[in-house]
Amino acid sequence: MNRKFAAVLVAIALGGLVGGRAWGHCQIPCGIYDDDARFTLMLEHVTTIEKSMKQVKELSKAKGADKNQLVRWVNNKEHHASELAEIITFYFMAQRVKPVSTEDAAAHQAYTRKVTVLHQMLVQTMKAKQSTDVARCADLRKLVGEFKALYLAK
Repeated sequence: MNRKFAAVLVAIALGGLVGGRAWGHCQIPCGIYDDDARFTLMLEHVTTIEKSMKQVKELSKAKGADKNQLVRWVNNKEHHASELAEIITFYFMAQRVKPVSTEDAAAHQAYTRKVTVLHQMLVQTMKAKQSTDVARCADLRKLVGEFKALYLAK
């Protein structure tokens, strides 16, 4: 195998490893944003977290529970909560919701409300990681909807 071919194979393999991680969005000013996709993805994460919580509860009650499956569902819940937190933090808070001057009272109030709702979403996401209380998912869905309305009102 020649070196050029080997280098291409390594590049493809590394691209596959990090390619999925790049979905959370880059932190360079690329200007490529798909807000609708992020809102859809956030709700999908919430649904997956909720399903994982239900599976954890169900498997925990079962006699002779399959501990491997239980751990996999806990890990799944953790993973999707982390992905949700990443979108909230690195996509919206770091890139899309821009600070505004306090001189424009209305714009600053709207900015403050957006950041507050994003923070509430982060707190609920953390609490979803800490428990199997599906009420957290209902709270998250409500907050995603509230933030989307605020965000789109720009």
